[in-house]
Amino acid sequence: MNKECLLMSLNYELYKVFYFVAKNLSFSKAAKELYISQSAVSQNIKNLEKELKTRLFIRNTKEVSLTQAGEVLFEHIEPAFNLIKTGEKNIKEINALKRGEIHIGANDTIAKDYLLPYLNEFHKLYPQIHIQITNRTSSTCVELLKQNAVDLIISNLPNPKITDDMLVNEIFEFEDIFICSNQYPKLKNKKISLHDLKNYPLLMLEEKTSTRKFFDELLKKYNIDLKPEVELGSVDLLIEMTKIGLGIAHVPQYSLNLSQNELFKIKIKEKLPTRKLAVVRNKELPLSKAAERFLKVINCF
Repeated sequence: MNKECLLMSLNYELYKVFYFVAKNLSFSKAAKELYISQSAVSQNIKNLEKELKTRLFIRNTKEVSLTQAGEVLFEHIEPAFNLIKTGEKNIKEINALKRGEIHIGANDTIAKDYLLPYLNEFHKLYPQIHIQITNRTSSTCVELLKQNAVDLIISNLPNPKITDDMLVNEIFEFEDIFICSNQYPKLKNKKISLHDLKNYPLLMLEEKTSTRKFFDELLKKYNIDLKPEVELGSVDLLIEMTKIGLGIAHVPQYSLNLSQNELFKIKIKEKLPTRKLAVVRNKELPLSKAAERFLKVINCF
């Protein structure tokens, strides 16, 4: 420890002892609160008075009072120690999950169709924790993570924007499916190839999304060129347009409930690869207690 740091440490201890004596107007009470001897309290006050070159207390046999200089010093010291106590209290509350916040980045579909039950469970367990969700594409969420604008993100994989300085924990496996409404009855019990999709109007996510990029790479593998009739930034809108018979949509399976009989999954001859959802965070930055507990809720910590 260098001389400056040592002096700062010593000064803090002297002022701390002064604060407790001045607050209690008693050397013995200060000693009890500080868990030190009364003689140690007296010695600290003498050292502080020597350093400041002024007397801080008037000590009689029965009572202790502040000098004018002592009163001035206490007026400045008391707010500082109150702030320290408030800070310590706040940290304890954060560690006990009685306050705090968690900031998550995720696209609309992940937030609504995957995260929502976990967010509900977390809020019930820790209602004092503020949850903030930023909805962006998975690619943009990585940029938010780079800027430390979020604590963590939930992203589709693969995501080429993810870098080596990020920690990736896979949490869920899913497949992308093709769906249509009952206005295409011939497709209900028929297995078709990816090439056959050219014969139908296709509803797809925009090119900038990780889902669309993944699908375009798949089409390249099979040397297929498909042009969608509709491109949107929302899976929910794709599903609603599919329900009214505007065409065949390509969506993550977890994003809809096929038991309602409004839509059905089209059987594809080719083996389609699965994808994964992952929690992504910065390797070098420690998680807050709230973020750690949220990852436990989704079984990822």
